[in-house]
Amino acid sequence: MPKIDLNTVPVRTGSSYPAPHDMAMKGRSQQRLGDAAGLTQFGANLVRLAPGAMSSLRHWHERQDEFLVVTEGVLTLVDDTGETLLTPGDCCGFPAGDQNGHHIVNRSMAEGAFVVVGARTDRETGWYSDVDLRVEIEDGKMRFLRRNGAEVTEP
Repeated sequence: MPKIDLNTVPVRTGSSYPAPHDMAMKGRSQQRLGDAAGLTQFGANLVRLAPGAMSSLRHWHERQDEFLVVTEGVLTLVDDTGETLLTPGDCCGFPAGDQNGHHIVNRSMAEGAFVVVGARTDRETGWYSDVDLRVEIEDGKMRFLRRNGAEVTEP
């Protein structure tokens, strides 16, 4: 497999979250490395967080494992057990079905980065620990719902 030239991989910003939750992702960017390599069984993303930015809303997955390794800066893992500082080389794993909601926050004054790898499944449900929200994903299409199943209507 040839080396992936990061300069040719599009940088994505913004969020797929419905308003007002989409604003929480300001300062986050990502590059889809797995897509750039033609991978189909798992995704791999390089995520960059500006000072004060977060990776996502705190969440957990029903069917998909997640693994990450910090590549740059000092970041903070926030999960149900509290907060843990992460530095380059530190790794975290989140097994499918483990209801320990998690995300990464950059509380430092410098940019931080990590690579996250996750399973790709045809269907997935993700739950958000701190807001009344869940996501249903089927064949690559996302649908946001309230925990009770009601459709989310943006304000």
